[in-house]
Amino acid sequence: MHVKKFILPLLLLLLTPPASSQEVLTLDTCRARALRANRGLKQAKAKVQETDALEKAAFCEMLPRVTANGGYMWMEKSVNLLSEEQKERLSTMGDEIQSDISSAIHQEMSGFNLDLGGLSIPVGDALAGRLDNALTNANLSGKINEMGNEIINGMTTDTRNMGGAMITVTQPIYLGGKLLAAHRTAALVHSLAGVELDKKQQETVIAVDEAYWQVVSVEYKKSLAEQYAALLDTLEHNVQLLVDAEMATQGDLAQVRVKHNEAQMSLTKATNGLMLSKMLLAERCGMPLDSDIEVVTMQNDQRIQDNDNQGNQTVDMNEVWSKRPEMHMLRIADSVARQGVRMAASTLKPNVAVSGGYLLTNPNVFDGFKNEWGGTWMAGVVVNVPIVHPAGIYAVKAAKAKRNEVAYQMEEAEEMIALQVKKLSCELEIAYKHLAQAESDLDAAENNLKLADESFKAGMCSSSDLMAAQTAWMKSESEIIDARIEIEMDKVYLKQALWN
Repeated sequence: MHVKKFILPLLLLLLTPPASSQEVLTLDTCRARALRANRGLKQAKAKVQETDALEKAAFCEMLPRVTANGGYMWMEKSVNLLSEEQKERLSTMGDEIQSDISSAIHQEMSGFNLDLGGLSIPVGDALAGRLDNALTNANLSGKINEMGNEIINGMTTDTRNMGGAMITVTQPIYLGGKLLAAHRTAALVHSLAGVELDKKQQETVIAVDEAYWQVVSVEYKKSLAEQYAALLDTLEHNVQLLVDAEMATQGDLAQVRVKHNEAQMSLTKATNGLMLSKMLLAERCGMPLDSDIEVVTMQNDQRIQDNDNQGNQTVDMNEVWSKRPEMHMLRIADSVARQGVRMAASTLKPNVAVSGGYLLTNPNVFDGFKNEWGGTWMAGVVVNVPIVHPAGIYAVKAAKAKRNEVAYQMEEAEEMIALQVKKLSCELEIAYKHLAQAESDLDAAENNLKLADESFKAGMCSSSDLMAAQTAWMKSESEIIDARIEIEMDKVYLKQALWN
Protein backbone atom coordinates (compact mmCIF):
# COMPACT_ATOMS: atom_id res chain seq x y z
CA MET A 1 0.00 0.00 0.00
CA HIS A 2 2.84 2.38 0.78
CA VAL A 3 4.48 1.54 -2.56
CA LYS A 4 1.21 2.22 -4.41
CA LYS A 5 0.83 5.53 -2.64
CA PHE A 6 4.29 6.47 -3.84
CA ILE A 7 4.02 5.18 -7.43
CA LEU A 8 0.58 6.66 -8.25
CA PRO A 9 1.57 10.31 -7.70
CA LEU A 10 4.83 9.67 -9.54
CA LEU A 11 2.99 8.29 -12.58
CA LEU A 12 0.60 11.22 -12.55
CA LEU A 13 3.54 13.59 -12.41
CA LEU A 14 5.27 11.90 -15.33
CA LEU A 15 2.12 11.69 -17.46
CA THR A 16 1.10 15.29 -16.85
CA PRO A 17 2.27 17.42 -19.84
CA PRO A 18 4.50 20.32 -18.89
CA ALA A 19 2.95 23.73 -18.92
CA SER A 20 3.90 25.61 -22.08
CA SER A 21 5.87 28.74 -21.36
CA GLN A 22 5.05 31.46 -23.84
CA GLU A 23 7.95 33.76 -24.59
CA VAL A 24 7.16 37.46 -24.89
CA LEU A 25 9.38 39.26 -27.39
CA THR A 26 9.99 42.96 -27.77
CA LEU A 27 11.19 44.57 -30.97
CA ASP A 28 14.69 45.02 -29.56
CA THR A 29 14.79 41.37 -28.48
CA CYS A 30 13.79 40.25 -31.97
CA ARG A 31 16.48 42.43 -33.52
CA ALA A 32 19.16 41.06 -31.21
CA ARG A 33 18.12 37.46 -31.90
CA ALA A 34 18.06 38.07 -35.65
CA LEU A 35 21.53 39.65 -35.64
CA ARG A 36 22.89 36.62 -33.79
CA ALA A 37 21.18 33.98 -35.89
CA ASN A 38 21.23 35.39 -39.43
CA ARG A 39 23.37 33.19 -41.68
CA GLY A 40 23.94 35.99 -44.15
CA LEU A 41 25.54 38.04 -41.37
CA LYS A 42 27.77 35.12 -40.46
CA GLN A 43 28.87 34.90 -44.09
CA ALA A 44 29.51 38.66 -44.16
CA LYS A 45 31.64 38.40 -40.99
CA ALA A 46 33.59 35.54 -42.54
CA LYS A 47 34.10 37.75 -45.62
CA VAL A 48 35.54 40.48 -43.38
CA GLN A 49 37.97 37.97 -41.87
CA GLU A 50 38.92 36.73 -45.35
CA THR A 51 39.61 40.22 -46.70
CA ASP A 52 41.59 41.10 -43.57
CA ALA A 53 43.86 38.10 -44.18
CA LEU A 54 44.19 39.05 -47.87
CA GLU A 55 45.18 42.59 -46.90
CA LYS A 56 47.93 41.25 -44.65
CA ALA A 57 49.04 38.87 -47.40
CA ALA A 58 49.31 41.79 -49.85
CA PHE A 59 51.44 43.69 -47.35
CA CYS A 60 53.71 40.69 -46.90
CA GLU A 61 54.36 40.67 -50.66
CA MET A 62 56.52 43.77 -50.09
CA LEU A 63 58.69 41.98 -47.52
CA PRO A 64 61.71 39.76 -48.29
CA ARG A 65 60.87 36.26 -49.41
CA VAL A 66 63.03 33.37 -48.23
CA THR A 67 62.85 30.11 -50.15
CA ALA A 68 64.69 26.80 -49.86
CA ASN A 69 65.02 24.32 -52.71
CA GLY A 70 66.60 20.91 -52.77
CA GLY A 71 66.79 18.00 -55.13
CA TYR A 72 68.38 14.63 -55.96
CA MET A 73 68.99 12.99 -59.34
CA TRP A 74 70.31 9.57 -60.35
CA MET A 75 71.89 9.11 -63.80
CA GLU A 76 72.92 5.94 -65.54
CA LYS A 77 76.16 7.51 -66.86
CA SER A 78 78.49 10.10 -65.45
CA VAL A 79 79.29 13.35 -67.19
CA ASN A 80 82.65 13.02 -69.03
CA LEU A 81 84.62 16.20 -69.69
CA LEU A 82 87.17 14.28 -71.83
CA SER A 83 86.58 11.93 -74.72
CA GLU A 84 88.16 8.47 -74.83
CA GLU A 85 90.60 9.65 -77.50
CA GLN A 86 91.67 12.57 -75.32
CA LYS A 87 92.12 10.26 -72.34
CA GLU A 88 94.29 7.92 -74.46
CA ARG A 89 96.47 10.80 -75.64
CA LEU A 90 96.88 12.18 -72.11
CA SER A 91 97.82 8.75 -70.71
CA THR A 92 100.60 8.27 -73.36
CA MET A 93 101.57 11.89 -73.58
CA GLY A 94 104.99 11.22 -71.93
CA ASP A 95 105.88 8.48 -74.37
CA GLU A 96 105.01 10.67 -77.32
CA ILE A 97 106.99 13.62 -75.94
CA GLN A 98 110.04 11.51 -75.15
CA SER A 99 109.87 9.90 -78.57
CA ASP A 100 109.63 13.28 -80.23
CA ILE A 101 112.58 14.62 -78.16
CA SER A 102 114.67 11.53 -78.97
CA SER A 103 113.90 11.84 -82.65
CA ALA A 104 114.79 15.51 -82.61
CA ILE A 105 118.09 14.80 -80.79
CA HIS A 106 119.11 12.06 -83.25
CA GLN A 107 118.15 14.24 -86.16
CA GLU A 108 120.02 17.23 -84.79
CA MET A 109 123.14 15.26 -83.76
CA SER A 110 123.29 13.17 -86.91
CA GLY A 111 126.45 13.96 -88.86
CA PHE A 112 128.03 15.86 -85.99
CA ASN A 113 131.87 15.37 -86.13
CA LEU A 114 134.59 16.47 -83.75
CA ASP A 115 137.45 18.25 -85.57
CA LEU A 116 140.85 17.53 -83.99
CA GLY A 117 143.64 19.18 -86.04
CA GLY A 118 142.41 18.05 -89.35
CA LEU A 119 141.16 14.80 -88.00
CA SER A 120 137.32 14.57 -88.12
CA ILE A 121 135.87 12.16 -85.60
CA PRO A 122 132.08 11.36 -85.87
CA VAL A 123 130.62 11.70 -82.35
CA GLY A 124 126.97 12.71 -83.13
CA ASP A 125 125.44 9.25 -82.89
CA ALA A 126 127.30 8.57 -79.65
CA LEU A 127 126.16 11.83 -78.10
CA ALA A 128 122.59 11.25 -79.30
CA GLY A 129 122.64 7.82 -77.75
CA ARG A 130 124.00 9.19 -74.47
CA LEU A 131 121.30 11.90 -74.36
CA ASP A 132 118.66 9.36 -75.23
CA ASN A 133 119.86 7.15 -72.37
CA ALA A 134 119.79 10.16 -70.04
CA LEU A 135 116.17 10.88 -70.95
CA THR A 136 115.31 7.22 -70.43
CA ASN A 137 117.08 7.12 -67.07
CA ALA A 138 115.31 10.32 -65.99
CA ASN A 139 111.96 8.59 -66.75
CA LEU A 140 110.64 11.74 -68.39
CA SER A 141 108.01 9.81 -70.29
CA GLY A 142 106.73 8.09 -67.17
CA LYS A 143 106.46 11.32 -65.22
CA ILE A 144 104.62 13.04 -68.04
CA ASN A 145 102.35 10.00 -68.42
CA GLU A 146 101.66 10.17 -64.71
CA MET A 147 100.75 13.84 -65.00
CA GLY A 148 98.42 12.99 -67.86
CA ASN A 149 96.73 10.29 -65.80
CA GLU A 150 96.33 12.75 -62.94
CA ILE A 151 94.63 15.17 -65.32
CA ILE A 152 92.38 12.37 -66.52
CA ASN A 153 91.50 11.39 -62.96
CA GLY A 154 90.93 15.01 -61.97
CA MET A 155 88.54 15.56 -64.84
CA THR A 156 86.72 12.29 -64.32
CA THR A 157 83.38 13.01 -62.54
CA ASP A 158 81.01 10.71 -60.73
CA THR A 159 77.72 12.46 -61.44
CA ARG A 160 75.53 9.38 -61.31
CA ASN A 161 74.22 10.58 -57.93
CA MET A 162 73.75 14.32 -57.77
CA GLY A 163 72.24 16.43 -55.00
CA GLY A 164 71.78 20.13 -54.55
CA ALA A 165 70.24 22.65 -52.18
CA MET A 166 69.80 26.39 -52.31
CA ILE A 167 68.48 29.03 -49.94
CA THR A 168 67.45 32.28 -51.63
CA VAL A 169 66.37 35.64 -50.22
CA THR A 170 64.53 37.90 -52.69
CA GLN A 171 63.59 41.50 -51.98
CA PRO A 172 61.58 43.49 -54.54
CA ILE A 173 62.83 47.06 -54.74
CA TYR A 174 60.52 48.64 -57.32
CA LEU A 175 57.91 46.88 -59.44
CA GLY A 176 56.35 49.93 -61.01
CA GLY A 177 54.13 50.55 -57.97
CA LYS A 178 52.35 47.22 -58.41
CA LEU A 179 52.89 45.91 -54.89
CA LEU A 180 51.81 49.13 -53.17
CA ALA A 181 48.71 49.34 -55.38
CA ALA A 182 47.87 45.71 -54.61
CA HIS A 183 48.15 46.36 -50.87
CA ARG A 184 45.95 49.44 -51.09
CA THR A 185 43.42 47.52 -53.18
CA ALA A 186 43.32 44.73 -50.58
CA ALA A 187 42.79 47.31 -47.81
CA LEU A 188 39.94 48.87 -49.81
CA VAL A 189 38.35 45.46 -50.35
CA HIS A 190 38.58 44.87 -46.59
CA SER A 191 36.81 48.19 -45.99
CA LEU A 192 34.21 47.22 -48.57
CA ALA A 193 33.54 43.96 -46.70
CA GLY A 194 32.98 45.99 -43.53
CA VAL A 195 30.48 48.25 -45.31
CA GLU A 196 28.68 45.21 -46.70
CA LEU A 197 28.51 43.79 -43.17
CA ASP A 198 26.92 47.01 -41.89
CA LYS A 199 24.48 47.00 -44.80
CA LYS A 200 23.58 43.37 -44.14
CA GLN A 201 22.96 44.16 -40.48
CA GLN A 202 20.64 47.00 -41.47
CA GLU A 203 18.80 44.75 -43.92
CA THR A 204 18.43 42.11 -41.21
CA VAL A 205 16.95 44.69 -38.83
CA ILE A 206 14.53 45.86 -41.55
CA ALA A 207 13.45 42.28 -42.28
CA VAL A 208 12.79 41.47 -38.62
CA ASP A 209 10.96 44.80 -38.15
CA GLU A 210 8.68 43.93 -41.05
CA ALA A 211 7.95 40.49 -39.58
CA TYR A 212 7.44 41.95 -36.10
CA TRP A 213 4.99 44.63 -37.18
CA GLN A 214 3.19 42.12 -39.36
CA VAL A 215 2.59 40.01 -36.25
CA VAL A 216 1.41 43.12 -34.40
CA SER A 217 -0.97 44.00 -37.25
CA VAL A 218 -2.42 40.50 -37.53
CA GLU A 219 -2.69 40.29 -33.73
CA TYR A 220 -4.74 43.48 -33.68
CA LYS A 221 -6.90 42.32 -36.56
CA LYS A 222 -7.48 38.96 -34.89
CA SER A 223 -8.57 40.76 -31.72
CA LEU A 224 -10.77 43.03 -33.82
CA ALA A 225 -12.29 40.01 -35.59
CA GLU A 226 -13.05 38.45 -32.20
CA GLN A 227 -14.79 41.64 -31.04
CA TYR A 228 -16.76 41.84 -34.26
CA ALA A 229 -17.76 38.18 -33.98
CA ALA A 230 -18.84 38.78 -30.36
CA LEU A 231 -20.98 41.73 -31.46
CA LEU A 232 -22.63 39.57 -34.12
CA ASP A 233 -23.15 36.79 -31.56
CA THR A 234 -25.02 39.23 -29.38
CA LEU A 235 -26.91 40.62 -32.36
CA GLU A 236 -27.89 37.13 -33.53
CA HIS A 237 -29.15 36.28 -30.05
CA ASN A 238 -31.17 39.50 -29.86
CA VAL A 239 -32.66 39.06 -33.34
CA GLN A 240 -33.60 35.48 -32.46
CA LEU A 241 -35.49 36.84 -29.46
CA LEU A 242 -37.24 39.35 -31.71
CA VAL A 243 -38.16 36.59 -34.15
CA ASP A 244 -39.55 34.53 -31.33
CA ALA A 245 -41.57 37.55 -30.25
CA GLU A 246 -42.68 38.03 -33.90
CA MET A 247 -41.04 41.47 -33.94
CA ALA A 248 -38.52 40.48 -36.66
CA THR A 249 -38.57 38.23 -39.67
CA GLN A 250 -36.56 35.15 -40.56
CA GLY A 251 -34.97 37.21 -43.33
CA ASP A 252 -33.53 39.56 -40.73
CA LEU A 253 -32.15 36.58 -38.81
CA ALA A 254 -30.71 35.07 -42.01
CA GLN A 255 -28.87 38.32 -42.80
CA VAL A 256 -27.37 38.36 -39.31
CA ARG A 257 -26.29 34.74 -39.60
CA VAL A 258 -24.63 35.39 -42.97
CA LYS A 259 -22.69 38.27 -41.42
CA HIS A 260 -21.87 36.07 -38.44
CA ASN A 261 -20.51 33.33 -40.72
CA GLU A 262 -18.42 35.91 -42.58
CA ALA A 263 -17.06 37.17 -39.27
CA GLN A 264 -16.14 33.63 -38.21
CA MET A 265 -14.38 33.11 -41.55
CA SER A 266 -12.45 36.35 -41.09
CA LEU A 267 -11.51 35.25 -37.58
CA THR A 268 -10.26 31.91 -38.92
CA LYS A 269 -8.19 33.67 -41.58
CA ALA A 270 -6.78 36.04 -38.97
CA THR A 271 -5.90 33.12 -36.70
CA ASN A 272 -4.12 31.28 -39.51
CA GLY A 273 -2.42 34.49 -40.63
CA LEU A 274 -1.19 35.10 -37.08
CA MET A 275 0.27 31.61 -36.92
CA LEU A 276 2.10 32.09 -40.22
CA SER A 277 3.31 35.55 -39.21
CA LYS A 278 4.72 34.19 -35.96
CA MET A 279 6.44 31.41 -37.88
CA LEU A 280 8.06 34.00 -40.16
CA LEU A 281 9.14 36.08 -37.17
CA ALA A 282 10.55 32.99 -35.44
CA GLU A 283 12.49 32.05 -38.57
CA ARG A 284 14.05 35.51 -38.85
CA CYS A 285 14.91 35.45 -35.15
CA GLY A 286 16.62 32.07 -35.49
CA MET A 287 14.02 30.28 -33.38
CA PRO A 288 12.16 27.01 -34.10
CA LEU A 289 9.15 27.58 -36.32
CA ASP A 290 6.79 26.06 -33.75
CA SER A 291 7.97 28.40 -30.97
CA ASP A 292 5.15 29.71 -28.81
CA ILE A 293 5.90 33.42 -28.91
CA GLU A 294 4.02 36.59 -28.12
CA VAL A 295 4.98 40.11 -29.11
CA VAL A 296 4.59 43.30 -27.14
CA THR A 297 1.92 45.42 -28.85
CA MET A 298 0.66 48.93 -28.37
CA GLN A 299 -2.35 49.54 -26.19
CA ASN A 300 -5.61 49.90 -28.01
CA ASP A 301 -6.01 53.52 -26.95
CA GLN A 302 -2.44 54.51 -27.81
CA ARG A 303 -2.09 57.20 -30.44
CA ILE A 304 1.08 57.76 -32.46
CA GLN A 305 2.25 61.32 -32.00
CA ASP A 306 5.61 62.35 -33.42
CA ASN A 307 5.52 65.89 -34.63
CA ASP A 308 9.26 65.95 -35.25
CA ASN A 309 9.26 63.06 -37.68
CA GLN A 310 6.42 63.60 -40.10
CA GLY A 311 8.47 63.95 -43.27
CA ASN A 312 8.74 67.74 -43.22
CA GLN A 313 12.17 68.03 -41.59
CA THR A 314 15.05 69.49 -43.57
CA VAL A 315 17.44 66.84 -44.87
CA ASP A 316 21.07 67.55 -45.70
CA MET A 317 21.65 65.32 -48.70
CA ASN A 318 25.42 65.75 -48.50
CA GLU A 319 25.31 64.20 -45.04
CA VAL A 320 23.01 61.43 -46.29
CA TRP A 321 25.34 60.67 -49.21
CA SER A 322 28.29 60.51 -46.83
CA LYS A 323 26.48 57.98 -44.62
CA ARG A 324 24.74 55.76 -47.16
CA PRO A 325 26.54 52.41 -47.60
CA GLU A 326 25.84 52.40 -51.33
CA MET A 327 27.76 55.65 -51.76
CA HIS A 328 30.51 54.41 -49.47
CA MET A 329 30.80 51.25 -51.56
CA LEU A 330 30.96 53.31 -54.76
CA ARG A 331 33.65 55.55 -53.28
CA ILE A 332 35.63 52.45 -52.40
CA ALA A 333 35.03 51.13 -55.93
CA ASP A 334 36.38 54.43 -57.29
CA SER A 335 39.51 54.07 -55.16
CA VAL A 336 39.90 50.47 -56.30
CA ALA A 337 39.60 51.64 -59.92
CA ARG A 338 42.30 54.26 -59.25
CA GLN A 339 44.60 51.53 -57.92
CA GLY A 340 43.70 49.47 -60.99
CA VAL A 341 45.06 52.27 -63.17
CA ARG A 342 48.31 52.21 -61.20
CA MET A 343 48.59 48.44 -61.45
CA ALA A 344 48.00 48.57 -65.20
CA ALA A 345 50.59 51.34 -65.55
CA SER A 346 53.13 49.30 -63.57
CA THR A 347 53.55 46.97 -66.56
CA LEU A 348 55.04 49.92 -68.47
CA LYS A 349 57.58 50.77 -65.75
CA PRO A 350 60.91 49.15 -64.83
CA ASN A 351 61.06 46.39 -62.26
CA VAL A 352 63.99 46.03 -59.88
CA ALA A 353 64.65 43.22 -57.42
CA VAL A 354 67.69 42.00 -55.50
CA SER A 355 68.37 38.44 -54.45
CA GLY A 356 71.00 36.54 -52.54
CA GLY A 357 71.50 33.10 -51.17
CA TYR A 358 73.71 30.09 -50.65
CA LEU A 359 74.15 27.22 -53.15
CA LEU A 360 75.21 23.74 -52.00
CA THR A 361 76.03 20.88 -54.43
CA ASN A 362 77.26 17.32 -54.38
CA PRO A 363 79.53 16.55 -56.31
CA ASN A 364 81.37 19.67 -55.31
CA VAL A 365 81.60 21.60 -58.61
CA PHE A 366 83.76 24.22 -56.93
CA ASP A 367 86.66 21.83 -56.18
CA GLY A 368 87.23 19.44 -59.04
CA PHE A 369 83.92 17.55 -58.91
CA LYS A 370 84.73 15.79 -55.67
CA ASN A 371 82.08 13.53 -54.18
CA GLU A 372 81.48 15.83 -51.25
CA TRP A 373 79.31 18.80 -50.40
CA GLY A 374 80.50 22.24 -51.41
CA GLY A 375 78.81 25.60 -51.53
CA THR A 376 79.13 29.27 -52.31
CA TRP A 377 77.38 32.55 -51.50
CA MET A 378 75.73 34.49 -54.32
CA ALA A 379 74.00 37.85 -54.79
CA GLY A 380 72.49 39.64 -57.76
CA VAL A 381 70.24 42.36 -59.07
CA VAL A 382 67.51 41.86 -61.67
CA VAL A 383 66.28 44.82 -63.71
CA ASN A 384 63.43 44.50 -66.21
CA VAL A 385 62.74 47.46 -68.50
CA PRO A 386 59.77 47.15 -70.90
CA ILE A 387 60.57 48.54 -74.33
CA VAL A 388 57.52 47.81 -76.46
CA HIS A 389 54.34 46.82 -74.60
CA PRO A 390 51.16 47.74 -76.51
CA ALA A 391 48.98 45.49 -74.33
CA GLY A 392 49.98 47.49 -71.26
CA ILE A 393 48.95 50.75 -72.94
CA TYR A 394 45.49 49.42 -73.71
CA ALA A 395 45.23 47.98 -70.19
CA VAL A 396 45.80 51.47 -68.79
CA LYS A 397 43.10 52.89 -71.08
CA ALA A 398 40.67 50.17 -69.96
CA ALA A 399 41.39 50.89 -66.27
CA LYS A 400 40.78 54.62 -66.80
CA ALA A 401 37.50 53.85 -68.57
CA LYS A 402 36.49 51.66 -65.61
CA ARG A 403 37.10 54.55 -63.25
CA ASN A 404 34.94 56.83 -65.40
CA GLU A 405 32.21 54.19 -65.30
CA VAL A 406 32.28 54.21 -61.49
CA ALA A 407 32.07 58.02 -61.49
CA TYR A 408 28.90 57.89 -63.59
CA GLN A 409 27.46 55.28 -61.22
CA MET A 410 28.10 57.61 -58.28
CA GLU A 411 26.22 60.44 -59.99
CA GLU A 412 23.27 58.15 -60.73
CA ALA A 413 23.27 56.78 -57.16
CA GLU A 414 23.16 60.30 -55.69
CA GLU A 415 20.07 61.10 -57.77
CA MET A 416 18.34 57.84 -56.83
CA ILE A 417 19.08 58.28 -53.11
CA ALA A 418 17.75 61.84 -53.15
CA LEU A 419 14.60 60.62 -54.89
CA GLN A 420 14.20 57.77 -52.38
CA VAL A 421 14.54 60.08 -49.36
CA LYS A 422 12.00 62.51 -50.81
CA LYS A 423 9.58 59.70 -51.62
CA LEU A 424 9.83 58.12 -48.14
CA SER A 425 9.43 61.51 -46.45
CA CYS A 426 6.26 62.12 -48.44
CA GLU A 427 4.95 58.64 -47.65
CA LEU A 428 5.52 59.19 -43.93
CA GLU A 429 3.72 62.54 -44.09
CA ILE A 430 0.81 60.92 -45.92
CA ALA A 431 0.75 58.08 -43.39
CA TYR A 432 0.33 60.57 -40.53
CA LYS A 433 -2.51 62.20 -42.44
CA HIS A 434 -4.11 58.80 -42.97
CA LEU A 435 -3.84 58.11 -39.25
CA ALA A 436 -5.43 61.44 -38.37
CA GLN A 437 -8.27 60.80 -40.81
CA ALA A 438 -8.68 57.23 -39.56
CA GLU A 439 -8.89 58.42 -35.94
CA SER A 440 -11.54 60.95 -36.93
CA ASP A 441 -13.46 58.28 -38.83
CA LEU A 442 -13.16 55.91 -35.85
CA ASP A 443 -14.63 58.50 -33.47
CA ALA A 444 -17.54 58.98 -35.86
CA ALA A 445 -17.96 55.21 -36.30
CA GLU A 446 -17.95 54.63 -32.52
CA ASN A 447 -20.62 57.33 -32.01
CA ASN A 448 -22.66 55.93 -34.87
CA LEU A 449 -22.38 52.39 -33.44
CA LYS A 450 -23.43 53.60 -30.01
CA LEU A 451 -26.50 55.42 -31.44
CA ALA A 452 -27.38 52.44 -33.66
CA ASP A 453 -27.16 50.06 -30.71
CA GLU A 454 -29.36 52.26 -28.56
CA SER A 455 -31.84 52.70 -31.42
CA PHE A 456 -31.94 48.95 -32.03
CA LYS A 457 -32.61 48.26 -28.38
CA ALA A 458 -35.37 50.88 -28.49
CA GLY A 459 -36.78 49.29 -31.63
CA MET A 460 -36.17 52.40 -33.71
CA CYS A 461 -33.81 50.81 -36.28
CA SER A 462 -33.46 47.45 -37.93
CA SER A 463 -30.78 44.82 -37.51
CA SER A 464 -29.44 45.73 -40.93
CA ASP A 465 -28.75 49.28 -39.79
CA LEU A 466 -26.97 47.99 -36.69
CA MET A 467 -24.87 45.58 -38.75
CA ALA A 468 -23.93 48.41 -41.10
CA ALA A 469 -22.79 50.48 -38.10
CA GLN A 470 -20.82 47.54 -36.75
CA THR A 471 -19.19 46.95 -40.15
CA ALA A 472 -18.26 50.63 -40.42
CA TRP A 473 -16.79 50.52 -36.91
CA MET A 474 -14.74 47.42 -37.75
CA LYS A 475 -13.48 49.01 -40.97
CA SER A 476 -12.42 52.15 -39.08
CA GLU A 477 -10.61 50.10 -36.45
CA SER A 478 -8.84 48.13 -39.21
CA GLU A 479 -7.77 51.37 -40.91
CA ILE A 480 -6.39 52.63 -37.62
CA ILE A 481 -4.29 49.48 -37.29
CA ASP A 482 -3.04 49.74 -40.88
CA ALA A 483 -2.20 53.43 -40.44
CA ARG A 484 -0.23 52.77 -37.25
CA ILE A 485 1.75 49.92 -38.78
CA GLU A 486 2.33 51.96 -41.94
CA ILE A 487 3.79 54.80 -39.87
CA GLU A 488 6.07 52.46 -37.95
CA MET A 489 7.40 50.86 -41.14
CA ASP A 490 7.75 54.21 -42.93
CA LYS A 491 9.83 55.42 -39.98
CA VAL A 492 12.05 52.35 -40.31
CA TYR A 493 12.42 52.79 -44.08
CA LEU A 494 13.16 56.51 -43.77
CA LYS A 495 15.69 55.85 -41.01
CA GLN A 496 17.37 53.32 -43.26
CA ALA A 497 17.39 55.77 -46.17
CA LEU A 498 18.94 58.47 -43.95
CA TRP A 499 21.25 55.85 -42.37
CA ASN A 500 20.69 57.25 -38.87
